[in-house]
Amino acid sequence: MKIIITGGAGYIGSHTVVELATAGYKPVIIDNFCNSRKDVIERLKDILGFDVPCHEGNCCDENFMRSVFDKESEITGVVHFAALKAVGESVKRPQLYHTNNVGAMKVILKVVTDYQIPYLVFSSSACVYGQPDKLPATEETPLQKATSPYGETKKICEDLIKELVCLGDQLRAVSLRYFNPVGAHESAKIGEFPIGTPNNLVPFVTQAAAGKLEKLVVYGNDYNTPDGSPIRDYIHVVDLAKAHIKALEYLSKKQDIPKGKGFYDVFNLGTGKGNSVMEVIKTFEQVTGIKLNYVIGPRREGDVEALYASCDKAKRILDWHSERTLAQSLKDSWAWQKTLE
Repeated sequence: MKIIITGGAGYIGSHTVVELATAGYKPVIIDNFCNSRKDVIERLKDILGFDVPCHEGNCCDENFMRSVFDKESEITGVVHFAALKAVGESVKRPQLYHTNNVGAMKVILKVVTDYQIPYLVFSSSACVYGQPDKLPATEETPLQKATSPYGETKKICEDLIKELVCLGDQLRAVSLRYFNPVGAHESAKIGEFPIGTPNNLVPFVTQAAAGKLEKLVVYGNDYNTPDGSPIRDYIHVVDLAKAHIKALEYLSKKQDIPKGKGFYDVFNLGTGKGNSVMEVIKTFEQVTGIKLNYVIGPRREGDVEALYASCDKAKRILDWHSERTLAQSLKDSWAWQKTLE
């Protein structure tokens, strides 16, 4: 089964390429390398022992996307990762995020419809929940107003998929709502490459530990949480990657869809447990023996107080659950960071 992976050279995309290929799928990467590095393609070859086809270009460019689908025969599905993803940047540049993220989704949907591609897995986000009234967040939790333009683009993209399916297209689609991906491949050959200053917590932690940052800033200690710092659900990126295989299997085996109809579903992907920023810092110090230099800063615009998942639906329907602990995730992140020094 040949699967197009948009953003396949990125953090989650590259790990998903490895897991798909290991499971017997034939991944084909599309990436414009604005949020990734070209040497990831060679790193994937080192892990897998063979080349993964890669087409360089922008998913917002319909002509380019059609050229890829023309060159690659017998495409069965698309896993769509490609997007701008920094919450803070999205607050400063909302139009850029809307143009890129929503624009790419519109092109993807047009192309998969025209080429009659049966399966689509969309890389969504827990950001669609905003700040839920009740935790843990389930797939039935009402979607609040997104706290950032990034989160809003994910909501809009989910709506576009639902709209297409409701209009009668035969596409089978799933949105996977990620919580907070961390960790790296056990080989330490792929991991998260922050472009410039990191936007996510764990790269901040590992870069501070490596001396690449003078200090680690904790954005807010006055939240209504046990230690005052924000709470998130940190899931190992390899566990996250494996869920995409389960999603494709689910779509391919779905038999109860009326003839001529499409199908759409959503799943949370997390650990089901929240950890505060300070807990992450303390756990990292414990597993590495490194004391971090951190300071308390003001709250960051666009952040929510606490967000963690209920993943019961994914366990029940996809037969998927996270396996790796926060400690293992941080060990793997640190092993990866040390290869970058």
